[in-house]
Amino acid sequence: MNPLDRMQIFARVAELASFTQAAQVLGIPKANASLAVQQLEAQLGTRLLHRTTRRVQLTQDGQVYYERCKDLLDDVEELQTLFAQPEGAALRGRVRIDMSTGIARQLVLPRLPELLQRHALLEVELSSTDRRVDLVREGFDCVIRVGPVAEPGLVARPLGLVRVATCASPAYLARKGTPRSLEDLAQHELVHYVSTLGTRSAGFETQDGSGNARFHAMAGRVTVNSAEAYLGACAAGLGLIQAPLLGVRELIDRGLLVEVLPDHPAPPMPVTLLYAHRRHLPQRVRVVMDWLAEVVQAHLRSEAPAAKSQSLSKR
Repeated sequence: MNPLDRMQIFARVAELASFTQAAQVLGIPKANASLAVQQLEAQLGTRLLHRTTRRVQLTQDGQVYYERCKDLLDDVEELQTLFAQPEGAALRGRVRIDMSTGIARQLVLPRLPELLQRHALLEVELSSTDRRVDLVREGFDCVIRVGPVAEPGLVARPLGLVRVATCASPAYLARKGTPRSLEDLAQHELVHYVSTLGTRSAGFETQDGSGNARFHAMAGRVTVNSAEAYLGACAAGLGLIQAPLLGVRELIDRGLLVEVLPDHPAPPMPVTLLYAHRRHLPQRVRVVMDWLAEVVQAHLRSEAPAAKSQSLSKR
């Protein structure tokens, strides 16, 4: 039995949580399925499955191995049919992507049913987190970044620019008044956002006549380190915030937030699709990336950089 066969057996056991069911699906004796997993564990030097008389469960190492194993098996299946598949053949396998909560909730998830209906064998894993995931180490196929990017070795596909809106809650504005100029900021508070608590916020951001960022120190008693807390603090009347319009448009439309100081905007933020440099990307990844670009670009400013992929390692 070759290593690829062992991986296929292990993946099926993991998915069905049963040696018996996996053996039935694969058309092999149960003893062969058990032996294949034992050999794989011996080869890797770690236990992949917890076995009891009633159930089979992945260990922590087994979960990590399964995630990478499934991606590899999907790639092998696509490679084996690369020349046999006609154009437009069904896509199959998993694509793992990461993006901000705002882009996921407002742009991508509402359109995702269309993609999955079009490709019935496609699976999508969507991560939304404030931390910047390690695309290669964590096995992501692509990520959408809002803001500057500087990750050597990745390929950057610019999608466009998103406007940054300054917002406050109606209750806050009723209490403190609506700022009309930068001088009015002295009478207001800012909800400070930092990626790591304990670091100092840059303050309120605007841009000069050349489009360069300028920062203005502002008072503020609340500091947060997550997008959800940032929006929640603003909605609770704790101060002004500055956030990409994609993340606050829904709250503005619902009347939960109000945009202020539109004549003093912060510089727009770039939105970029990043992926690992690979000579031959799986077709499923290419299709999903093109779909993501189409969905997101429809909501970005037209002053987008040329939609031409470039390797960050060459910057």
